Amino acid sequence: MSVVASRLLCARDLVQASTCGDQPWSSQRQESDTLTAQDSEFTCLSEVDLFADLSSEEKDSLHERVPERRFRRGELVFSQEEPVSALFVLQEGRVRIFRVAEDGKAFTLAILEPGAVFGEMLLVGQQMYDNYAEALEDSVVCQLSVSDVEQHLLTDPRIAVRIARLLGGQAARLEERLTDLALRPLAARVAKTLLTRNEPTTARSLGARLGQRPAIRITHEQLAGLLGATREATSKVLSEFAAQGLIRQVRGRITLLDHQRLNAIARTTA
Repeated sequence: MSVVASRLLCARDLVQASTCGDQPWSSQRQESDTLTAQDSEFTCLSEVDLFADLSSEEKDSLHERVPERRFRRGELVFSQEEPVSALFVLQEGRVRIFRVAEDGKAFTLAILEPGAVFGEMLLVGQQMYDNYAEALEDSVVCQLSVSDVEQHLLTDPRIAVRIARLLGGQAARLEERLTDLALRPLAARVAKTLLTRNEPTTARSLGARLGQRPAIRITHEQLAGLLGATREATSKVLSEFAAQGLIRQVRGRITLLDHQRLNAIARTTA
């Protein structure tokens, strides 16, 4: 059995995970400050930009045909060994999209928040066959099958336009990320990633309305995975930011205190 396959077998069963050792990409290596559940819940289609042009009746009708699936923390939503030809809508929790090298090291492509659309669906240009999706916490996703996409998404020009925009945005973000990786020092990449992840989402918008200072729910391990850096180097940068009064860190949550200075750091080049 290959190294990657053996690691995946360990991750699938949380009950037996403790017998598999300390895997480089396993959720069991997440910091002990486990993140709490999402502060705000919403129905599977109501808060997703992809379906924003649909009426309430149309959303309700589609939602009746979209089954919900629940995944425990550390469970794989899909993998190379168990691919799923479907589109997923993340309703609750958080999901990490990553790839695994032959030596078992993982590179995080994205950490998804509720409302994100992901999965493998060649009909709309989504290709995930080289990737893995792991629930970072107990999560609920809604699954749209090939027939659902053909009948209810691609035939609706309103959704088709939004799919094109979604894929275009993904390509632009990937290109920008690769450019940053080549040209910007780690401190700049950390600052930019924090600023990007601090942009409004459903939960953070709710917190802002309640007068709460929005926080980013991410651990040092997860942030390092997004940056393609080591946890030690990432933690050092975050500690420096905290010492300078730019951020505040509390148990897996990072609050930005000085957006102006972080923006200046994010623009620096190597």
